[in-house]
Amino acid sequence: MTDPVQGMTGTLTSPIRGAGMLGEVLVAIRGGTELYIARGNEPIRAGTTVLVIAAHPGRIVDVIPWIPLAPDPLEEI
Repeated sequence: MTDPVQGMTGTLTSPIRGAGMLGEVLVAIRGGTELYIARGNEPIRAGTTVLVIAAHPGRIVDVIPWIPLAPDPLEEI
């Protein structure tokens, strides 16, 4: 069974400074928010929205930057 956090988006609260390095991601789940240890294959800035692509024991998740399919309607062109 997969962890329910897999496939969700979250916000990095501390950056991932390089491949294999760790940061933290805040995910809205189970009616609240929870912190997970995040790792990625590239540097990702704090504040970036990310997609959780895998969950591992010890509250470690693999993340990639989230790219929305539709442009933000509030963003000015």
